Amino acid sequence: MSDEKNLSTPDLTHYQITNPDQFAQNMLRFMEGAGSVMTNYFNRADNETTPYSTASEMQEASKTVKDLLARWMMENPAQLAESQAELMRTYAEIWNNSLMKMVGDDPRPVAAPDPSDNRFKDPEWSENPYFDFWKQSYLATTRWAEEMLEKTDGLGERDRQRAEYHFRQLTSALSPSNFPLTNPEVVRETIATNAENLVKGIENLTEDMKKSGDLLKISQTDIDAFEVGRNLATTPGKVIFQNEIMQLIQYTPTTEKVHKRPLLIVPPWINKFYILDLTPPKSFIKWVVEQGFTVFVISWVNPDSSLKDVQFEDYMHKGILTAAKAACEETGEKKLNALGYCVGGTLLATTLAYLSKGKEKDNVFKSVTFLTTQVDFTKAGDLLLFIDDEQLADLDEVMAKRGYLDGSRMANVFNMMRPKDLVWPYIVNNYMLGKKPFPFDLLYWNQDSTRMPAANHHYYLNEFYNENKLAKGELEVSGEKLCLSDIKIPVFNLAAKEDHIAPAQSVFIGAQLFGGPVELVVAGSGHIAGVINPPAKVKYQYWTASKSSAESLEDWMGMAKETTGSWWPYWSEWLSQQSGRQIEAREPGKVLGTLEDAPGSYVKAAS
Repeated sequence: MSDEKNLSTPDLTHYQITNPDQFAQNMLRFMEGAGSVMTNYFNRADNETTPYSTASEMQEASKTVKDLLARWMMENPAQLAESQAELMRTYAEIWNNSLMKMVGDDPRPVAAPDPSDNRFKDPEWSENPYFDFWKQSYLATTRWAEEMLEKTDGLGERDRQRAEYHFRQLTSALSPSNFPLTNPEVVRETIATNAENLVKGIENLTEDMKKSGDLLKISQTDIDAFEVGRNLATTPGKVIFQNEIMQLIQYTPTTEKVHKRPLLIVPPWINKFYILDLTPPKSFIKWVVEQGFTVFVISWVNPDSSLKDVQFEDYMHKGILTAAKAACEETGEKKLNALGYCVGGTLLATTLAYLSKGKEKDNVFKSVTFLTTQVDFTKAGDLLLFIDDEQLADLDEVMAKRGYLDGSRMANVFNMMRPKDLVWPYIVNNYMLGKKPFPFDLLYWNQDSTRMPAANHHYYLNEFYNENKLAKGELEVSGEKLCLSDIKIPVFNLAAKEDHIAPAQSVFIGAQLFGGPVELVVAGSGHIAGVINPPAKVKYQYWTASKSSAESLEDWMGMAKETTGSWWPYWSEWLSQQSGRQIEAREPGKVLGTLEDAPGSYVKAAS
């Protein structure tokens, strides 16, 4: 019996072209299609549009890296040299391990991806020495760069945040999973289909370009699989009121008895409200109705240029206050509970602070729920990087041409905040593998963007994000200077632990500003999944802390109780305590009448 190792080489049979003629023909079709796409791209550039922001993001990221390298060279060249030498030693070790793998050994990896990193799930990233080399080299380089940035002294908080953002853009873009020759799945598919996947990929890209405006809208889901009112936003109800700003929907009860005090939901105006009414198993609105609450929701208009002068105050007066008055008239109640999500919550908090000044004789709100809502913007996350005096001036110039901001621009900003998850996987799937994206209701909603009136959007970005006036007590609305501590009603405040849009730390800071009792809850996951977490799925978790006096979110989390599953039942119990006795259920529109069936026409207007 021999002591020698059983040497082996990788099985490469699936990398052999079986039909060279067909392969050559498809490659020719692919190159012709690619040439047409490039011509289209440069024609758009010549027409003074901003075609596709990924390239400009990469330019900014590259400039950031160059600036940091120059800083390291100037301030600590010895440390930089040692760090680079260490990186070279790491490359050498990865290369040696690749040679060992080629002769049958199985050395321990120098750099391994996080188990949650879906980019490297294909077995050949580990089994094939070629792909394993690219993967480990990339991971080692990325971690080296992150450590160098962490060790860089003298960066202000905003500069460090900007550098981290641009590093994330660059490292996400340079992953070997994003290049056809270093992605095993793309290589296999190209060989197996004789490059038909590349032809289909160019066709998919061409289709996306046709339906795009200034910015490329990368398809994230099969848009033909969904339709608002057919399999999304299907909770039964009626539109009972509308004006130029919003439609008000009242939902049909599903219980014989309901709580006396109704609930008015204020969604963000930068998205469509049916994030809270996705497919029935995920519908927050449907679930709330089933708990025995009378539910109203505002459906904001998708504005065009005719509404360019609509102000933030209009969204308060003609939106929330008008909707609240209509809901009270319809139900005969003097008090409502309110719920605001994201910027809808910011608008709602502003409205409550305004009402606290006594300008309205009767404050109709008994309690308020804020879902991932910021009222203090000092820790507002990466969105702050897009908002300063210079960028606001540029944005004003863009909005002045049409009177509104195209919804795809905001959608693009949100996508670029998580490029590893929301940009590059779809580029690989759609344009390299030549596949259609998987049907996913949440991503359909994510692509179903809305426009924003120029005046209102400028005011929101400048007064809240740029100047943080609401938190400082400096915001003036309808002649009143507002103070959040004047809000004395009970507050249920939900943060999401991994939120990248309304960071949990930011929500925690804002929760300290209200003048009444605050029930803070932190949900697992992020801005959307942390909120849309139906109890039946038993997914994620949430944290609560009774009468916590913690001075920081970290301290609060240290003393909080973790509970597995959805926060919805916990909130429903809290809301029940604010909602009065049980009465006979109310049918929609008995007083004001009905205009049309839910979800109404405003939400169906395409951008």
